[in-house]
Amino acid sequence: MTRPMTRPADFARSTVVAAVVAGTLSGGPSTVWTIAHGGDVLASTRAAGTLLVPATAAPRAQLAGGALAHAALSTGWAAVLLAALPRRGGVTAGAAAGLAIGLLDLHLARRLAPAIAALPRGAQLADHAAFGALVAVVRARLSARERPSFAR
Repeated sequence: MTRPMTRPADFARSTVVAAVVAGTLSGGPSTVWTIAHGGDVLASTRAAGTLLVPATAAPRAQLAGGALAHAALSTGWAAVLLAALPRRGGVTAGAAAGLAIGLLDLHLARRLAPAIAALPRGAQLADHAAFGALVAVVRARLSARERPSFAR
């Protein structure tokens, strides 16, 4: 029997771990797509940077802004998913939730961040699905650690 993450410190730690793991690895689909099509692998980071700095800012400022924006969004969405995902069957539910987040994010990007909206939509949605699935994997791994050793 697992106990839920009820302590705020446990939830905060789990959120940071999930955000770092999922935020780092979930860019795989779009990175593979971009490399396969001879694109610029940093374009998506610079596009995310336009959420925080002007589109006319220097590329370095856009990269820094993109890293910060991605970290903040990954942390926020990781917290939402950790709180909302079911304990069992989480990878499928996580991927579906990530896809739903992607649809929302890209809908908002059309209005707020044209540089993000200009990125290949399919690859971005695949990244979001991967993000949700990875958050679910992290959650399952962290929950498994909370079990007594004789229950593993």
